[in-house]
Amino acid sequence: MTEPTREHDSLAFIGGGNMARSLIGGLARRGADTRRIRVAEPVAAAREALVADFGVQAFERGEAAVAGAGLWLLAVKPQMMRAACEPLAAAAQAQRPLVVSIAAGIPVARLQQWLGGGLPVVRCMPNTPALLGAGVTGLYAGNGVDAAQRNRADELLSSAGATVWVEREELVDAVTAVSGSGPAYAFLLAEAMEAAAVAEGLPAADARTLVVQTLLGAGRMLDEAGEAPAELRRRVTSPGGTTQAAIEAFQAGGFEALVARAVHAARERGAALAAAGDP
Repeated sequence: MTEPTREHDSLAFIGGGNMARSLIGGLARRGADTRRIRVAEPVAAAREALVADFGVQAFERGEAAVAGAGLWLLAVKPQMMRAACEPLAAAAQAQRPLVVSIAAGIPVARLQQWLGGGLPVVRCMPNTPALLGAGVTGLYAGNGVDAAQRNRADELLSSAGATVWVEREELVDAVTAVSGSGPAYAFLLAEAMEAAAVAEGLPAADARTLVVQTLLGAGRMLDEAGEAPAELRRRVTSPGGTTQAAIEAFQAGGFEALVARAVHAARERGAALAAAGDP
């Protein structure tokens, strides 16, 4: 990949926060000409940092950033999305860009409405490890998105990690519940493991190292071993051993059911935000 767009001169980011920075950085690592990336960011210090770090063009207002851009990436907070989109409606109707949104809880139809209607929109849910190029993004293509536009969206989001496409928009809420919110679940587990390790007498610094490296190693095994999680778990669970004692304690506390309830609660909250209209 050598250019951020094909049909038009540039790629426009509406919002220059952490996720936008991670995607721009990923594009830069893959050889994109960052001089053709235009970013709308109202905070002057953030604009200056984007220019200094990546060589992009930065603007205070979205109307200036989208000029000539064939792909717009909407990277503002959900509660700010309507205010960001509506001033761009005239340009959207004139330019007919592909619109990619990474805002949680805002459905394709509402984004189309705020931008004047009839635009191809891809809705995405990345997660925070994208900041390290180690994320995963779920994507949904709304009506009117063709194969070439789908590929362009995939190229953009894959700069921050793996991509998974879903075929029904409501499944974006499931993606949010699993991977969008998922890093926090891993952090909560790490927090609890560290506290338990300290309670068993280990120094805090040692507890942190043991927990962090254990989770990193387990993640690599999940990614690289080519085995189901259940099989990997069985391989380290000797009958009558220490791991079995811990697993039985987890299961006695309803661990699997608790995880299922937590993921379902996150999915329901995502659906409620979408149904609420203006998050």
